[in-house]
Formats: sequence, structure tokens, C-alpha cells
Amino acid sequence: MPQPDADLLSGVRVLDLTNVLAGPFAGYQLALMGADVVKVEVPGTGDLARNLGASPELSAEGLGISFLAQNAAKRSLTVDLKTPAGREVLTRLIAGADVLLENFRPGVLERLGFGAERLREINPGLVYCAVSGFGQTGPMRARPAYDQIIQGLSGIMSVTGMPDTSPTRTGFPICDTLGGYAAAFAISAALVKRARTGVGSYLDVSMLETAVAAMGWVVSDYLVGGRAPRAMGNENVTSAPSGTFETAAGQLNIAANKQDQFVTLCRLLDRRELVKDPRFATREARKTHRAELKRELEKTLRTRTAVEWDELLATSGVPVAPVLTLQESLGLRQLAERDLLHDVPMPGARPDSLRVLGSSVHIDGQAVGPSAGPPLLGEHTDEVLAEAGFSPTEIAALHAEGVL
Repeated sequence: MPQPDADLLSGVRVLDLTNVLAGPFAGYQLALMGADVVKVEVPGTGDLARNLGASPELSAEGLGISFLAQNAAKRSLTVDLKTPAGREVLTRLIAGADVLLENFRPGVLERLGFGAERLREINPGLVYCAVSGFGQTGPMRARPAYDQIIQGLSGIMSVTGMPDTSPTRTGFPICDTLGGYAAAFAISAALVKRARTGVGSYLDVSMLETAVAAMGWVVSDYLVGGRAPRAMGNENVTSAPSGTFETAAGQLNIAANKQDQFVTLCRLLDRRELVKDPRFATREARKTHRAELKRELEKTLRTRTAVEWDELLATSGVPVAPVLTLQESLGLRQLAERDLLHDVPMPGARPDSLRVLGSSVHIDGQAVGPSAGPPLLGEHTDEVLAEAGFSPTEIAALHAEGVL
């Protein structure tokens, strides 16, 4: 069975001041690795994601599915940072934290009195990570950014889709997700440096730069090779046959990128003549004549279903698999045996459980999932403040003032 959380970041306290996706996703990855992630939220409303997702009923309760997806194993504390008392609370929390993670627009935290220099004064060992659309500097720094904005600006949309449908947005918020992974990686690296030197770091994560950096092959084809990228649908610009093919039922992805794979594919399809055809004999020739090659292969592929071809080719050494829906993918035995999905308690008094994604990384042979469900808004406020040294009298006074 999956193990609750890893212990790689055990003992690390993260103050997660983030909202919606990129920042909370980063915090969730840290929580899965064993960090104590305290989600600092606005009293009464909390993370905007608490109101987002496919279930209006859950959203109305502040348990939007978008929130549930990436906030398991975190604790929630509410504090009004617009009040002097609230800022004093955050100051004391920062003094005892290892990481501060935020995704406000650049300058917001500084206006609240917590710029990078002030944070360093409060806690010289603090790892401060700011995630934003464009970074903390530059002419676009103040502009608002959502995933779709970054997809368009980065060039991702320009190379996605068919030639007649591009630019096309990817089917999930890939730039937010990449930004979250980049932040979690940078924080982990900074913690290694701090363990060695005792000195914290200021990490400025730009979603735009992360998205462009993730397109390394495409970018290098242009920078080094002078070839401007273009939308090619499901085709692979680097080789052929490498794309999606029609069968008697369903679509099949084939990536015969190497010569020996192409030869094996033709043999198993009983199309050996294609190997000697001058149009397809070499890698470059196949790329030039990819449309003709696709038509020839589909003549044979249409005689069986995608599932049947997958069974025939799965152990051949030729990369191949059916194109699945999300529902079909989540039902794969491979994912089940690797324990990617985890059941945790629903927040509050609900008797049902919640199924969430765990880490994609196995540690010492074990799958890693969250140790607890997502928190109710402010569920752990008193608990976290007590750990930070606040007395019961101080906590009661803060509640009475409406700070928490």
C-alpha cells in the first residue's frame, strides 16, 4: 500500500501563502515529500480555488474540487494581513519557518511589509520563493497572468493543434503545473544550500520563463538550427512514423523513431516492402514522405482494433499504445499497481473519502501519498499559533479582534 508522505523534507516548515494552482501545486509537492505545509489564508474566503471545480455543491462549502486536488496534507491557518496584528502574526510565523512560498503579483508582499530584505532580517535562513507570471522584474512584471495567457505568450499554443486549428490551448493548465514543479525543485535545492551554509535564498520563479525553458527541443531547433516550429497535430517533427494512426476501432500511437523499430513494425504488419521503398528507406526520407507512409500503414492498421494491435506490438520493442480517455487512463492496471491514486478523508464531518493524486515519484521502492485530507478553512489556526509560541490569551484576543 502507498506510504503517507515521504520523509525527505521531514522537519521543514513551509508557509504557503498561495492561491489557485501554480503555488498550491508547488506546496503540495513539498507536502508529499514530508514538509509541514501551513496554508495561510484570508479569513472567511481563503484560497480562491475553494470556490472552483466541477461540483457547485462542494464549491459552496469552500471545498471546491480545484482546492481538494492539491491541498491534502496541508494545515490551514487564517490571518488578515491587512491588519497590524495580522502582520505581527505573520512575522512571528516567519521567524520559525524554513520556507515562505507566495504567488501574489510582484510587489504585493513588499507593500505589506515583507519584501525580500525584510524577510531576511526576520529569518536569515528563510528560503523565500515568489511564483508569478512574468517574474519580479522586467516590463511585464505587474501584469496579471493566468495559464492561458502564458501558453499564448510562450509559443506553446503556436505549436499545438493541427495546421488549420493552431494556435490551440493544451487541454490542462500546463504552465501553472510546470511553474509549480519549478518552484518545488528550486525550494528543495535552496534547502540543500541552507543545510550546507545556513543561509537562505530568494527564489524568483517566472511561469513564462519556465514554459519557454520546458520547450527546449523546439526552442533549440530555432536558435541553433534556424527552423521555425509549426503546429503538426499528432505528428513528431523529428521522425516518422511517429504519431497517431487510425485502426478498425480506436486510435493508436506509434513512435518508431529508430530504424530497427521501423523495420520491426513493417515486419509485424506484414508490410516488409515498405522498408525497401525509396520513400521510406531512411529516416530523412520517411520525414519527407510522412503523409504517404501514414496512408500505407493505415491500410493495414485498419484491419484490426487499436487494442488488438497493442497486444501484438507491446513486446516488440516498438513504442506503441492506444489513445485513451482520461477515464480509461485512470483505470490502467499500471497506475493501480504503482499506487498513484490515494484515498484520504474528506474535510469536516463528511463520512465519504476523497481520491487524490499522490506523488509521481517512488522513494525507496514505495509510492508516496498524502498523510491527511485537505483542511477546512482555518482548521489549524489555533494549533499552529500555539506551536509558534502564542499563548491561549493571545490567540483568544486575536480571534476577538477579527484578525484570525
